[in-house]
Amino acid sequence: MDFFWAAILFIASAVFLIFILILVVIVKIYSGKSIGNPNYPPVQGTVFHLLFNFNKLYDYLTEIARKHPTFRVLSPDQSDVYTTDVRNIQHILKTKFDTYTKGKYDRDILEDLSGEGIFAVDGDKWRQQRKIASFEFSARVLRDFSCAVFRISAAKLVRIISANYIFDIHIVKEDILSRFIEASKKEPDQMTDQYLRDIILNFMIAGKDSTANTVSWFIYMLCKNPLIQEKIFQEVKEYIIDTDDEINIDDFVDRISDEILDKMHYLHSALTETLRLYPGVPVDGRTTQEDDVLPDGYKVKKGETVNYLAYTMGRMPYIWGDDADEFRPERWLDQNGVFQQESPFKFIAFHAGPRICLGKDFAYRQMKIVSIALLRLFRFRLGDETRKVTYRTMFTLHVDGGLHVQALPRVAMC
Repeated sequence: MDFFWAAILFIASAVFLIFILILVVIVKIYSGKSIGNPNYPPVQGTVFHLLFNFNKLYDYLTEIARKHPTFRVLSPDQSDVYTTDVRNIQHILKTKFDTYTKGKYDRDILEDLSGEGIFAVDGDKWRQQRKIASFEFSARVLRDFSCAVFRISAAKLVRIISANYIFDIHIVKEDILSRFIEASKKEPDQMTDQYLRDIILNFMIAGKDSTANTVSWFIYMLCKNPLIQEKIFQEVKEYIIDTDDEINIDDFVDRISDEILDKMHYLHSALTETLRLYPGVPVDGRTTQEDDVLPDGYKVKKGETVNYLAYTMGRMPYIWGDDADEFRPERWLDQNGVFQQESPFKFIAFHAGPRICLGKDFAYRQMKIVSIALLRLFRFRLGDETRKVTYRTMFTLHVDGGLHVQALPRVAMC
């Protein structure tokens, strides 16, 4: 009997302590956050709401943003601001670039993996890496070499598909290690082996997931929109003329030149439309180093993070029109069928401002070459039309469980 009452007392004490802990957390969440103050973004929940909706997080944030383009989510230590307002995004990524930084919170999260790589640092270290990488990405030799690598990879991928293998669409990439090694010889005290490792790892991570994920979503959208898939196929045939009887894949990919890539405006538009709806990084943000007022009039406090919602922005009617949810490559073309770029602060898939993605053209080139090879040789359709295709909530936008498709040959291959 004594044991029974001791157990009851222990359980009651544990429940009471948990209750007190929850109460303390709730009090801390709601204390000092200027709740109800119209000068600050409206509060639309707490970190617990994000956790409860984690599996559909980006759609949950999208529904909030339809009513409140700028809003706050409360956590014990701070308020996190979320925005889809293009003016706010230009403000934090360009106008006040030095005021809005990665912040300690993001650095602590990224430190173990990214170390002091370009995606985790600010200030002089970021400028140093950016300068070296900018030179490399603009070099003609890298552009020519990368195209050769992408053609080889595209041919390999076509052969894998034609053999009915299950495959991972991630493509092999070459890095820019040599450029940073040369820099380390000039500044051995700053460019240590650890620092060099962090830099290269950051570029490898950036190149591994982003383009592969986009190609997966691109194929998915073409499966859902077969007329658009056929239109891209016709554009490929228009610019790369070959026989309909049999195609040598190596000869075919060798004919995919920069000149041809530049002419294929509809393919470019379809890839861009995919990125509008399925950006590689669905949410990103910057932490303000001082109290500030955003262009929409809302105040933010020093230490608060302002997150911009790339996934959500692609679905906002006030940004893209009433058909924002539709996959429509034509929205990117002028009356002559020529691709027209939008402001990077509106189309934020490649970031914007001084930290805009260095590999943007690199990524487009890779995606185009792979897409041309795949769509010339195959017609794609979903393996199971009844299976819901959605994302896995991660830092980058992965297809949850992979994309299951059928690849139907268009022509014989040799």
